[in-house]
Amino acid sequence: MTTETTQKHQATLDAAVAALHGRTFFAAFPENPSPDIYGADADKEGREKFKTHRNQRFTELQQGEPTAWAGQEESPYEQQPLGTTYPFFAPDTLVANAQEVFGQWRKLKPAQRAALLTESLEGMKERFFEIAYATMHTTGQAYMMSFQASGPHAADRALEAIAAGYEEQTRFPEETRWEKPMGKYNITLNKTWRAVPKGVALVIGCSTFPTWNTVPGMYASLVTGNPVIIKPHPKAVLPIAIVVAEVQKVLAAHGLDPRICQLAVDADDRLIAKELAENPAVKLIDYTGGSAFGEYIEGLKGKTVFTEKTGVNSIILDSCADLDKVAQNLAFSVSLYSGQMCTAPQNFFIPQDGVTVAGELVPYEDVVQKLSAAVTGLAQNPKAGPHVLGAIQSAATQERVQQLAFDGGRSILAHGTVDNPVFQNARTCSTSIHELDASRVEQFSQELFGPIMLVIKTQNTQESIRLAAQLAREHGAISCGAYTTDPDIKEQIMDEMSLAGTPVSFNLTGGIYVNQNAGFSDFHVTGGNPAGNASFTNPEFVIKRFTWVGFREPVS
Repeated sequence: MTTETTQKHQATLDAAVAALHGRTFFAAFPENPSPDIYGADADKEGREKFKTHRNQRFTELQQGEPTAWAGQEESPYEQQPLGTTYPFFAPDTLVANAQEVFGQWRKLKPAQRAALLTESLEGMKERFFEIAYATMHTTGQAYMMSFQASGPHAADRALEAIAAGYEEQTRFPEETRWEKPMGKYNITLNKTWRAVPKGVALVIGCSTFPTWNTVPGMYASLVTGNPVIIKPHPKAVLPIAIVVAEVQKVLAAHGLDPRICQLAVDADDRLIAKELAENPAVKLIDYTGGSAFGEYIEGLKGKTVFTEKTGVNSIILDSCADLDKVAQNLAFSVSLYSGQMCTAPQNFFIPQDGVTVAGELVPYEDVVQKLSAAVTGLAQNPKAGPHVLGAIQSAATQERVQQLAFDGGRSILAHGTVDNPVFQNARTCSTSIHELDASRVEQFSQELFGPIMLVIKTQNTQESIRLAAQLAREHGAISCGAYTTDPDIKEQIMDEMSLAGTPVSFNLTGGIYVNQNAGFSDFHVTGGNPAGNASFTNPEFVIKRFTWVGFREPVS
């Protein structure tokens, strides 16, 4: 590890730390896949490189000889297997490897680790398009989202974690001379401190955002000196496998053991997440996914755990200036990636008397029909629909949408298919809309993953606010959208939803949506309700991964 590498990335780290404090727009990696930015042939080369992985072994990893090869991925656009296989290692082997390299990694200075990890993001940047196609054909995300979310936005989130970890480990001096006046004499001590990592870290990924949701915990643990085992969802391995390979390349190039960062895949007939999580040597666990398994992870003793689970996201409609613009924005939000985002809105609370628009009351039924028309128009638009809705990652999600029905409810819009001109066999499903009465809380108090929109008729805005806050407190929420022109109502929503640990986006009508979170500015998940106990990226997300240990000695 040379000082040249550290100096090479210092300006990037300094800018990232400044962005953490300022919370203004900052992006180290451009989100526009323009040839002017990434090169005229970048997209074509990335697509071709992705194709070379299909029906082949992924041989880029540097973590020893595997016991087997395994792969279970299927393209939601083709509904055919990718055929890519990955080296399988027994959980005990992976943990033993991590323990073996722990001493080497933890003894580097925080600045050295931060520089190496930042360098790995430069390698990732060279493969953004390859990662994009890998994401498309494992998650069902459309091309643009696949590129942005798994490429630039994920890299920014990774850099954010690196910067936060670097800052927290360098916040205090490594040594100082401590002198206490005692009258006729002074007590003088030499004091030193070390930021000591907790040990082996495990990151358990999800099937819908295999890099964006994985890299924050991965890089937060690495920058704080912990060796990491990445256990992706078996249906979405390739995007994060490429990132792990880039980290290993940088480690090896600087004389370090690549097994500091390992990929752990499930065998076709053996799931290994529980084995890894329960191993006594694993001290840190990051998890993204369903609440049932997340609660199991949170219940493990002797672990420091960071979770993002399921939540019930709400939209509160009270008043607005332009209902057409609101409807278009919300239709996009509920349709984006077919509702398979943890921030996607599900419950739309609308007062039974309607919504005030530019001072005039628009009846409830008119509001509902306008929302339905906007959702339908987007799904049936041949130029926009396929690129917004993408494909359904899992057949189980599609079946849930198709079979969903509510006792006492009303079907406003039935699900349909979204024709994709490029992929005729794509697994698609347009958004369905169901109306429920506000009294039937049990029917809308759980996340219904996928393109499902619930319209809940409330007595008034006060009941809408009460229900949205109640659901967030009791069942979790990651996002909330609200539309009101009344400053008192706005303040009430802010107060109630903040107590429920839920961020609120007010009056969005343009090119920004409730689904979106910006790195270096928005805290993703608050850790303040059952949807998750951690937040990308606040100080707690990194400082819980190491401990400060002090040493002192009298000055002779």
